[in-house]
Amino acid sequence: PVCWEGCVRCLHAQLEKSEDGRLIYTGHLARAVFGVKCFSYSTSVISLASLSYIFAQSNTVFGSLPLQILFYGIIGGATIIPVLSYLITSAYVIRLYHEATTDTYKAITYNFVLSETSTEFHRNDVKIVNSTDAFTTFYAKTKSLFVNPALFPNPEDYNHLMGYDKPFTFGMEEASEKEQLRDEK
Repeated sequence: PVCWEGCVRCLHAQLEKSEDGRLIYTGHLARAVFGVKCFSYSTSVISLASLSYIFAQSNTVFGSLPLQILFYGIIGGATIIPVLSYLITSAYVIRLYHEATTDTYKAITYNFVLSETSTEFHRNDVKIVNSTDAFTTFYAKTKSLFVNPALFPNPEDYNHLMGYDKPFTFGMEEASEKEQLRDEK
C-alpha cells in the first residue's frame, strides 16, 4: 500500500502547464540529440582549424594524391557531417504542448544553431505520412515532425493529435456526398 501511493500520485498528477498550453509530450532523446550535434559541430570546427593551421605552417602544395585525398576528405567530412546531423534530427520534437481551448499545438525542435524553435499548428494542419518517410511521424502544415507515440503519457493526446479520435468514414461516402452537392447546384 505505501508503494502504491507514489504510483497513484504520479498517475493523477497534473501535467506541466505553461503559457504554451499543457505539456503532452517530452522527447527522451532531446539531450542525446543536443549532445551529438554539439560534438559534431565542435569536432568539425577543431578539424577545420587544425587543418588550416597545418596547411599554413607546412606552406606546401599537396602534390601527392594521398595527401590531397586526406585533405579534401577531412574538409568534406567536417562540413557534411553537421549538415547531415541537422537533416536527420531537425524533425525530432523535444516538447509538444496542446492548448485545448483553441485546439492548437506547439512543437519545440532544435534548429541548425542548436536553439529551440517552435512550430505552431492546428489539429487540422496535421497530415499523416506514408510509411516511406523516415524520421517523420506527421507533417504540421509543411514541416515534418517526429514523435514517439509510446512516449505520450496519455495515449488519448496522441490519438487526438493524429485525428484518430474522429469518426471513421469510408471514402465512398465522402465521394457520394460530394456528388450529391454537385448535383444540387
